[in-house]
Amino acid sequence: MSFPVLIPLGPWVVHPHFLFETAAYLIGFQLYLLRRRRRGDYLGDGPRWSIVTAAAIGAVVGSRLLFWIEDPAATLRNLDHPLVLFGGKSIVGALVGGWIAVEMVKRWIGIREATGDLFALPLAVGIAVGRIGCFLSGLPDGTYGTPTSLPWGVDLGDGVVRHPTALYESLFMIALAVVLARVEPNARRGDVFKLFMASYLTFRLLVDGIKPGLPLALGLTAIQWVCLGGLAYYAWWLTTGRGRVAATAAQEV
Repeated sequence: MSFPVLIPLGPWVVHPHFLFETAAYLIGFQLYLLRRRRRGDYLGDGPRWSIVTAAAIGAVVGSRLLFWIEDPAATLRNLDHPLVLFGGKSIVGALVGGWIAVEMVKRWIGIREATGDLFALPLAVGIAVGRIGCFLSGLPDGTYGTPTSLPWGVDLGDGVVRHPTALYESLFMIALAVVLARVEPNARRGDVFKLFMASYLTFRLLVDGIKPGLPLALGLTAIQWVCLGGLAYYAWWLTTGRGRVAATAAQEV
């Protein structure tokens, strides 16, 4: 297999990152709309779209900020290359940035109820789809793992057999989507999104340990530190009865 794996689409040949990222957004949004129709939405049009807008803006800002912090020296070198600066993204930064923005807007407009459950499953499916494009893009995507001797290691074109960490993430998100779908019918409002966030942040904290990232402090990358921060926030939920019930239900799936 030669990377990047270009995808023939009619008369065109499409880069896998563009194709699968676009598919991830479309599938995730359509799944969100489907779930909203089936489950109902207690929010009015105004509050709902305020929350969706906050999530989108927060995701863009958080994604870029964490990308810049990942390698400060590279960010400074590319200050006069806006395509490089604004082309990089971080899923962890997008999730945390979107979550913070939504919580701020909810406080501003006076919403106290949890609103994230409708987004959890679409996010899991969207990430699973998008990471396939990351893997097929090869080394330039920057989501590859460290060298490995495991039989499923992949040579992305530089002669080094590496952990296919993008595929690990895609498979993990598929499994998590199944768990969320099974847990959701009996979960309290808000618990599904918390389970999604806690699971994803834990996964990224671990899997980024087998990526050649730049340590920021104590041997951990900026992404891992953000994951730790998010997990510290959710620690209260994970140690309460509600969190243990959700975790037990997930283990039984």
